[in-house]
Amino acid sequence: MNIKKIALAVVILALIAAAVYGVMAYRGRQNQALTLYGNVDIRTVNLAFRVGGRLAQLAVDEGDSIRPGQVLATLDDGPYRNALQQAQANVASAQAKLDLQLAGYRSEEIAQVRSQLAQQQAAYNYAESFFQRQQGAWAKRAISADQMDDALTARNQAKANLQAAKDKLQQYQTGNRPQEIASAQADAAQAQAALAQAALDVADTVLLSPSAGTILTRAQESGSMLNAGGTVFTLSLTRPVWIRAYIDERYLAQAVPGSAVDISADGLPGKVYHGKIGFVSPTAEFTPKSVETPELRTDLVYRLRIIVTDADDRLRQGMPVTLRFPSIAGVADAR
Repeated sequence: MNIKKIALAVVILALIAAAVYGVMAYRGRQNQALTLYGNVDIRTVNLAFRVGGRLAQLAVDEGDSIRPGQVLATLDDGPYRNALQQAQANVASAQAKLDLQLAGYRSEEIAQVRSQLAQQQAAYNYAESFFQRQQGAWAKRAISADQMDDALTARNQAKANLQAAKDKLQQYQTGNRPQEIASAQADAAQAQAALAQAALDVADTVLLSPSAGTILTRAQESGSMLNAGGTVFTLSLTRPVWIRAYIDERYLAQAVPGSAVDISADGLPGKVYHGKIGFVSPTAEFTPKSVETPELRTDLVYRLRIIVTDADDRLRQGMPVTLRFPSIAGVADAR
């Protein structure tokens, strides 16, 4: 009986010892600084003209460092300058037509219409007087029916001409219709828009650098005919420089956004860069095949993006680096 109790006590003590060892080992692993491996991720931009044409000049070459706003290449702008002059002429023509619509008729034109109205008034007065006389003669049967009809027709024609002259004078005095003015205004606005586009096309024949960086590739040569959007240069941006890495779920607690990370590269012995965690993916993914062994490719990991705060030109695209994270205890102390 004592032997059974002693054996039971030994088993219990062994289980307690194993549990304590496991807890101590787990805490030891958690308090250790985490080391990960990643790659430098520098953003690149494909630079192209927004318009097509003949490539006139390349101002930079592969490997050149450039500043924001620097001229990189130019197109032959002759066709676009011709289009700009045509657009300017169209604007002048449309504006002149609009001014005419707004100004209405000249005083000389109105005076001429008044003179025509006076002539038509005199013609009507004569035709009316002649018709009245013919009516008297018809009453006495001194004229034929045809003569009476001719007098009536002449009087009606003179009346119609007089009314047309009055309407024309009123039109000249009132000016152009609102619809005609609105149409002229729309034509002028359309011409202005075409002029703005033509000026923009001329400006787009000069390719400017959007930011500081280094020319990675030159895809075209002077004299080439380019389509709009065809890549001329590939630019590696100087800033920002990021590190792409992956972390296992077991160590995810140590990947706190904003926490500091030390960065080193085998090709730069003794040089330590500094960074901070900028992004932790909210979803897990399989380990990329390009950076892990076949045994680990089925593991689920979380992608990290570390922003290098003191990057220089020695950090190259795709360069493998080592990342050293603070321990959980250090993170808690920092908080």
